Amino acid sequence: MNLDQLLDFNEKFVDSKDYEAYTTDKFPNKRMVIFTCMDTRLVELLPKALNIRNGDVKMVKNAGAIIRKPFDSIMKSLLVAIYTLKAEEVVVIGHHGCGMSNVDTEALQQTMLDRGITEDTLHTLEHSGINLHKEFHGFEKIEDSVTQSVGIIRNHPLLPNEVNVHGLVIDPETGKLDVVTRED
Repeated sequence: MNLDQLLDFNEKFVDSKDYEAYTTDKFPNKRMVIFTCMDTRLVELLPKALNIRNGDVKMVKNAGAIIRKPFDSIMKSLLVAIYTLKAEEVVVIGHHGCGMSNVDTEALQQTMLDRGITEDTLHTLEHSGINLHKEFHGFEKIEDSVTQSVGIIRNHPLLPNEVNVHGLVIDPETGKLDVVTRED
């Protein structure tokens, strides 16, 4: 599929008013924000496994459902969902078999070089304080990664005390959820 195919489909979607089935407002019906991985296996499986529909939750995604810095764009998105979009609960959902587990950063860097990124660019980044190995290192155990992300959220100085933060792991084959950590 390419961009022209997406745009052709979109034109038909709008013309036939198929969007009407998804009409909702910007506030999550279930007052929840979910932070999860961008894995393709979760696009439809995760909502089905959680019984969520369009308009039910705010969904924030990145590679691996990883938060490393308390003021990164993910954390800002979670705080906006809480303060301006009425989310009252946060759920971090990692998954088994994640592409961010045990990332070989040396191989990744070689792939970058093979695809046209120059040694000079990598050298410039390194001397600008950006450590590619640290930036792209994933995790070894998904439960530990979920626990780390949950900890950053729970301990954030701008998170209201009444907001519960939970950590789950989903099986991308079956949709089965396991609780890693929960607040009540």
